[in-house]
Amino acid sequence: MQGLPTTLGLARKKQAFELGQKIPTAIDLHKELTALKATDYPWMYECSKCAPQEALRDLDVAYKNAYRRLGEKKAGKKVQVGWPRFKSRNKGIGGFRFTGTIHIHQTTIQLPRLGRLRLKEQNYLPVGAKVAQATVTERAGRWYVSVQLEREIGAVPAGHDAPIGIDVGIKALATCSDGTSYPNPKALRTRLKQLRRASKRVSRKQKGSTNRAKARKKLARVHAKIANLRQDTLQKTTTAIVTKATSNGQRASCMVIEDLYISGMLKNRRLSRAIADVGLYEFRRQLTYKLEAAGIPLKVVSRWYPSSKTCHVCGWIDEDQQLSDRTFVCQRCGLVLERDENAARTLAQAGYECGLPPVRRELTPVEIVSDLGNKATVAEAGTEHG
Repeated sequence: MQGLPTTLGLARKKQAFELGQKIPTAIDLHKELTALKATDYPWMYECSKCAPQEALRDLDVAYKNAYRRLGEKKAGKKVQVGWPRFKSRNKGIGGFRFTGTIHIHQTTIQLPRLGRLRLKEQNYLPVGAKVAQATVTERAGRWYVSVQLEREIGAVPAGHDAPIGIDVGIKALATCSDGTSYPNPKALRTRLKQLRRASKRVSRKQKGSTNRAKARKKLARVHAKIANLRQDTLQKTTTAIVTKATSNGQRASCMVIEDLYISGMLKNRRLSRAIADVGLYEFRRQLTYKLEAAGIPLKVVSRWYPSSKTCHVCGWIDEDQQLSDRTFVCQRCGLVLERDENAARTLAQAGYECGLPPVRRELTPVEIVSDLGNKATVAEAGTEHG
């Protein structure tokens, strides 16, 4: 439903630009589309007016973003400027957005013009909540609805407890400074053979045939499974991290992560697939908005900060550390700790630069107590554990 308004609106904007006329806004385009309904598109009366309205508004936002990025590029920033383009209907149905009267029931949702639709996931959406808008999307033959709710959020108290450092990687998706580790599901790697077979079936079918269309649908379902597994893991991991930082009467003063150079990391031909499979940017994006809702600031340290090479106890830096070294061994204080956990604790130390009292100190003499997991706790004689 949104494809036709977007195509007509984009063509109208391009025409106005080429003729040197004023670029029509979403409101102007909707008036023109309403005038064409009776003569050219009578079937649009059977659809809700919200879908074309929201499509034209999205087109306006796309042009505003393009002009904004064009201004940033002229100012000297390294950004790519992409202009709205015509899209093929064969690439997918896409989605549409509704506003107006939307009601959520126990097992159904009521949308304008579509009526009551049965929900596969029941007792998930809040019943009776005030809905601002609902977006319906299609992916791999399945239809999804997401709703935007309106609610009042009270003041969130500031945190005063110890900062939490988070080290992200390939072996473990995230490792926190408290020792909690969240595994990486490796969504693409575990289904790579299945994906290759589905892709071969598509390439071996004749173009334009019914069998090729069936094979493409099966391939799309494999891609959707991989994306859903990665997205589900990222959502649950970021939610667990934020929940743990605000539970049991405690509230972390801040969370600290590294500003990773992801585009540069992807140039490593040996690790590019594994790095892309993690979803590092999406992890940071989700963590940012969830921490903002929880009232916990997120501090991002420089990408050149040697968190993996620095001892979180005494500050010694291992200049000879290799990527294959999974255990950190400090030559100054004797600390033996798993590499990712040491990096997370080092990042937590960076959180104290926000104005909190420092905790790093020299330890002499030291006592190392190792366990079966190659982890150790270092304690100064007569003091608390560091």
